[in-house]
Amino acid sequence: MSTTGLRDYLDGPHKAARDVVRAGLSANAELLDMSLRLQPDEYRDKVLDVLLDVTAEGHPARGFPKEYGGAGDLGGFIAGFETLAFGDLSLMVKAGVQFGLFAGAILHLGTERHHERYLADALSGRLLGCFAMTETGHGSNVQALGTTATYDDSTAEFVVHTPTAAARKDYIGNAARHGRMAAVFAQLFVGGKSRGVHCLLVPIRDENGTTTPGVTLSDCGPKLGLNGVDNGRIVFDQVRVPREALLDRYAQVDADGNYQSEIENPDRRFFTMLGTLVQGRVSVGGAAINASKVALTIAIRYGAQRRQFGAPGSAEEALLLDYRMHQRRLLPLLARTYALHFAQAELVDEFVRVFGDGSNEHDRRALEAQAAGTKALGTWHTTETIQMCREACGGAGYLAENRLATLKADTDVFTTFEGDNTVLLQLVAKGLLTDYRESFGKLDPLGTARFIAAQAVEIAVEKAALRPLIERLRDVVPNRSDANDPDAGLRDDAYHSGLLRFREEHMLSGVARRLKAGIDAGDEPFEVFNRCQDHVIAAGRAHVDRVVLEAFHAAVDDAPEELREVLKDVYDLHALATIESERAWYLEHGRLSPGRSKAITALVNELCATVRPVAVELVDAFGVPGSAVEVPMVVPSQHE
Repeated sequence: MSTTGLRDYLDGPHKAARDVVRAGLSANAELLDMSLRLQPDEYRDKVLDVLLDVTAEGHPARGFPKEYGGAGDLGGFIAGFETLAFGDLSLMVKAGVQFGLFAGAILHLGTERHHERYLADALSGRLLGCFAMTETGHGSNVQALGTTATYDDSTAEFVVHTPTAAARKDYIGNAARHGRMAAVFAQLFVGGKSRGVHCLLVPIRDENGTTTPGVTLSDCGPKLGLNGVDNGRIVFDQVRVPREALLDRYAQVDADGNYQSEIENPDRRFFTMLGTLVQGRVSVGGAAINASKVALTIAIRYGAQRRQFGAPGSAEEALLLDYRMHQRRLLPLLARTYALHFAQAELVDEFVRVFGDGSNEHDRRALEAQAAGTKALGTWHTTETIQMCREACGGAGYLAENRLATLKADTDVFTTFEGDNTVLLQLVAKGLLTDYRESFGKLDPLGTARFIAAQAVEIAVEKAALRPLIERLRDVVPNRSDANDPDAGLRDDAYHSGLLRFREEHMLSGVARRLKAGIDAGDEPFEVFNRCQDHVIAAGRAHVDRVVLEAFHAAVDDAPEELREVLKDVYDLHALATIESERAWYLEHGRLSPGRSKAITALVNELCATVRPVAVELVDAFGVPGSAVEVPMVVPSQHE
């Protein structure tokens, strides 16, 4: 297998953008250990210096319109941002705040006058900004934010105010030290009426760094990680900004104080505004997946050179990665990382398509759900992977010099920001339920009757435990292909997809039945939903598991012929490890017999052994810059 060829395939169409960032990270390798050597403010200032150096090279502006200094390359912009996660994660997050969130809000929520006045300065780093959405009392529930922006028609100004302690803007990147302007999300009041949450640009410091009148800034203090990012809190005390400060792409206030919007429904207007900011969620998920690649590169290289114990009577100790349990710890996670990589690549392609051709609202909603699900599974995977890599490296993994401790601390919050993962999976499931309801509503009376009958049969079959009997018969009487290869059926792509699709559809129909039964019984809708919230989340996760699997399968099919065999092994390992992790559910629902469940576990073990000889090449293909993974516990000569 050619490591270079696999790296090129993984990099995809945006290889050039990724390589530019790789080169920049290598040139600034000293940043990697500065969090351990510098005082907090020094570290923050150094992160800013490096960010401005990267900015001067042009990458952060890549995704913005050419007339403001960009290149109009959305896919390259996200690919480059993901690649920043190979280096210092504070640098990546600060770049995300400045370019993805602050400049992104100006681009997507503002109009030409805002673009002309602010974008070039934001993209060059001359105007450093914040994205002031989260509050002390509200994070995920943005519609309930407490900050107010009240229009004063006598002066043609908005008065931005923090009415309660809970409405304080909290955990705002760039606020504590460097930001000069904030994109502030607030409840808009015009003509004495509430218009819902809108975004305004509010100066928080002048050019000399002095806090502007009416604004109080404070530092959030030390965090579990990402201490190179100056997270702060903002309180507004009747701060006045001109009418033009409103980012008014979706709603306008004219000189006479009249509010107008082409989107009449306030809920639809709100979700349309938030939907334009999905880029942050797409980027965070991809960055998290890349952080897991760094951890796996370190741990697998270490396992391929570190020796421990050995066969009785042998003078040589065995390599850690030759132990089955060590393979079990790391190689399914490696396989899942490949799967998530390809799912993320599909997501980025869809993002570019949707935002590049002005697609319809349905496409944007589908994109938001796909981004939410991929971000949730990607960031949870990163947390699990880095912890396992740390354990797999023993005490050496606990030393800060070997990077795993920093990776663990810096990525932990990824499961929370850009949307709490549990809330995001709920969003995914709600979208599926909406589609489910619409599909059901389109059925004619005969179709509806057949649907209900099919559901009844499905439940009856499970209760009668007929499926386990059928599975047992299949195990005892193999088909022709099984006679020569007992594992043939288990490595069948259609079998993998069919099991995951069955689980997704079964869970979704179960949620729908529970919701309908509760509503038909006259219960309060909120209480009905709350009772089956765990079921809703599980259905959302089952859907994303299936999407990720099928993205990986498509990538294997599209791969160059010389890569297909090794990628198929990795795909099979991911598919069967995913099924194995849910084997209790499949057993409960009659889709696996005990014998077949045991066969899956045995095959996962075999696939770990198959992947083991190419494990180092598989992580080398990620293309993590050497400075990020050549840590003291890994001897370079062992893998070069």
